[in-house]
Amino acid sequence: MKQSTVIMVVVGVIVLAIVGYMVIGMPKQNTMVKTDKTPTAAQTDTETMNSNTIVDVASNAGDFTTLVAAVKAAGLAETLSGEGPYTVFAPTDAAFAKLPAGTVEGLLKDKEKLTQILTYHVVPGKVLASEVVGLPSAKTVQGGELTITTEGDTVMVNNAKVIKTDIEASNGVIHVIDTVLMPQ
Repeated sequence: MKQSTVIMVVVGVIVLAIVGYMVIGMPKQNTMVKTDKTPTAAQTDTETMNSNTIVDVASNAGDFTTLVAAVKAAGLAETLSGEGPYTVFAPTDAAFAKLPAGTVEGLLKDKEKLTQILTYHVVPGKVLASEVVGLPSAKTVQGGELTITTEGDTVMVNNAKVIKTDIEASNGVIHVIDTVLMPQ
């Protein structure tokens, strides 16, 4: 898999995880399916390692259905479910709804452009809110720069307001934003 594809997948997963965790505000926990069979040690380790990833958290949150669908359409779900760590600035469904009519549908048909936008929401490494507020900018997986400004209790990433922070995932952190970020 090309490095740019892997990066874009990771960004999408991070965004999803951050948004999901922020929306549900749940403490970090493993989500394993119970069966009547006792799992082997290898199965347990794999399930534990992959549970509560950015994609899992975003999927379970309920307010990131558009983001999760976009991440899957771009082929980034596997990457964002990977080891990480990643920081995802995750737009909510309401953020996607603010885009002009037909934009989301058009992006879902243009995998390259969709990937560029999604990876623009992902920053490599785990950057908690306490660190974000001290940064003037952050380099994204897509290669662009996000401008970060703080005024009082309001934190802005480009033109998006951060509405919830530090949603933990097993492979990073999600910060929820109210606007979809568009790379230059």
